[in-house]
Amino acid sequence: MADPENPAPAPQRAGFVALIGEPNAGKSTLLNRMVGAKVSIVTHKVQTTRTRIRGIAMHANAQIVFVDTPGLFHPRRRLDRAMVAAAWGGAADADIVVLLIEAHRGLTEGVQAILGAMRDRISQNQRIALAINKIDRVKAETLLDLSARLNAAYPFERTFMISAERGHGVDDLRSWLANEVPEGAWFYPEDQIADLPLRMIAAEITREKLTLRLHEELPYQLTVETEAWEDRPDGSARIDQVVYVARDGHKGIVLGHKGATVKAVGQAARVELADFLGRPVHLFIQVKVRPNWLEERERFTEMGLDFKDGD
Repeated sequence: MADPENPAPAPQRAGFVALIGEPNAGKSTLLNRMVGAKVSIVTHKVQTTRTRIRGIAMHANAQIVFVDTPGLFHPRRRLDRAMVAAAWGGAADADIVVLLIEAHRGLTEGVQAILGAMRDRISQNQRIALAINKIDRVKAETLLDLSARLNAAYPFERTFMISAERGHGVDDLRSWLANEVPEGAWFYPEDQIADLPLRMIAAEITREKLTLRLHEELPYQLTVETEAWEDRPDGSARIDQVVYVARDGHKGIVLGHKGATVKAVGQAARVELADFLGRPVHLFIQVKVRPNWLEERERFTEMGLDFKDGD
């Protein structure tokens, strides 16, 4: 017989939640907000996220494992196709999918394409919620109209109005997800916030600094890999990284005048890495030209992407 004074503890819950949407819809910002730490890089440039980054959030008795997928767009290159395949793969494998829409952009052609693809690529039994992001940029009546149009276009289970950057509405979304993921044991230790290897997180942090520093197409023509990691006896870490670029001219841009650009990037990345790891970091960055890196299986593997999805 149940003891009303000592009720049984609520069962543990754990599940995977995929965040999908157009590039720059705010998926990485929402992931970082949910987790409470920076696990996915955020820049003003589109197509920043290349891999399915899993951030882990705890709420009450639930562990929510977020899959921050690459933005969905019309792919042109092998890398683009692999990124889009990774995004749909993350959505198909998740317990719940959250589609992020930018409030001020509304029902764009890209969003319409995603809604159409969802009918073909996602099971009818899949649970899908809508999150209209950046609500501080539009008026209330515009939001209500957009919500009505989107729900008429697709039968979303729930609709949330949020600002991932400011945190508005995020707690409601997190609470709903915590209550809706399946009952079951947690997948990860309670204090773990991501399942990316530290080497990949370090590479992503440096790539973010390069993306913020550089302009136009160059950020999409480079990749960063952590070649070596040494934990030193004094508690610090030595991290050696390589920036691969496709052309000699790109190498000069990344290096900058007398190495000023790569030095500034390295300094910014080192500070953030030291803060993330909670210990001193010695970061060394080389820049190498690999004309065909966008067609090399090894580069895709290092990014956590499937090379054959680029075929």
